[in-house]
Amino acid sequence: MSTVMNAANAETELGRVAPPRNWKTPIVLSVLALIVFVAFGIFGDARDVAFSWSSDGDAIMLPDVVVNARVLGWVSGVIMIIVALWSFWLANSRRSTPVWGSMLSGFLFLASLIGLVGAGGRAPVVFLLTGAIALSSPVIFGAIAGIIGERVGVVNVAIEGQLLAGAFTSAFVASLTNNLWAGLVAAMIAGALVSMVLAVFAIRYVVDQVIVGVVLNGLVIGLTNFLYSTVLTKDSQNFNFPGTFDFLPIPFLSDIPVLGPVLFDQRITTYAMFLLIPTAWYFLFRTKWGLRIRSAGEHPLAADTVGINVNRMRFWTVTFAGMIAGFGGAALTLGSSNAFVREMSAGQGFIALATVILGRWNPWLAAVAALLFGFSRNFRIWAGQSGSTIPSDLIAMTPYLVTLIAVAFLVGRAVGPAASGKPYLKS
Repeated sequence: MSTVMNAANAETELGRVAPPRNWKTPIVLSVLALIVFVAFGIFGDARDVAFSWSSDGDAIMLPDVVVNARVLGWVSGVIMIIVALWSFWLANSRRSTPVWGSMLSGFLFLASLIGLVGAGGRAPVVFLLTGAIALSSPVIFGAIAGIIGERVGVVNVAIEGQLLAGAFTSAFVASLTNNLWAGLVAAMIAGALVSMVLAVFAIRYVVDQVIVGVVLNGLVIGLTNFLYSTVLTKDSQNFNFPGTFDFLPIPFLSDIPVLGPVLFDQRITTYAMFLLIPTAWYFLFRTKWGLRIRSAGEHPLAADTVGINVNRMRFWTVTFAGMIAGFGGAALTLGSSNAFVREMSAGQGFIALATVILGRWNPWLAAVAALLFGFSRNFRIWAGQSGSTIPSDLIAMTPYLVTLIAVAFLVGRAVGPAASGKPYLKS
């Protein structure tokens, strides 16, 4: 009898400590591997593709790497199938697939896709990487703003409106003053004002944070559309022609092949994004203020008992996060397009919200997720210019399809701050 009870207890303990088998990762890796092996390999384009690593005028020119697009797809597919089988074995052993395994499969998928689209021509690696960083910058600013807001306990659905307000204000003020820095400061103020409205309704009047954010997005879209039609278009030369920040190549570093033009020959807005990511991470996880912010978003009652004014902390933190999002709006105009265009944020604020979840409320991981979106957008641009046989409508879906797959792949394992979205009412 005691033997049976001991066996039952052992089985109970085993069921308690053994994690469940997670088949999501191996299934996704298997699907991607089969797509590459069959569509890009067996039925892929048999022409060669030249991966170019240098641009005209580079101090150091690297030779092109020429491969057969079909062979590239076949070899990549075989490697990805091996990784997928390994992932199934790990899942059956109740172990998770290492991040590097998923990243290897993702890299091979992208390389094969680029090879398929560029078959018969060239695949400009530097252009794809540089464009990815430029297009992901506003999303990264928005994602950092969203992370800070949720870490303190406020869901910032109004990132879209903050980006749009910053883009409009930066273009308008910079055009009036003929000063790009004035436009940049104005964009941060505009983003902060939108955040203040969100904070007042969500914190002071305890209105549902998601509803307030959605309403603010609609309000900013309507307001900027009205001002664009009635003011900017009437005299675009004086009101909507701000110019852009110049590229600032860093001596010596910008001459490094591939990495030089990608990382060290950028505009000031992009350099600010590079600095913001580690700064935000250090501030949130290595400083006393960061600990207070996270305590307000995880356990506000405990924070209150040690003397932290939770609602005041939330108000000013969300306002500061809005300044960051407003800076991201300026990156759309002063760092890229040279003018404000109606609804130019184009859903990037909502993509930023998705990257917050993908990045598990960590600035580094959110930046990687945003770069994935930026790369997919730039890939769409390049694919349209390269004369690809892939339908243009399918290419246009790429950024959002990639984001949707990534969210579906990771969101099940993402757990946000415990008190995020929950108002704190002091008893």
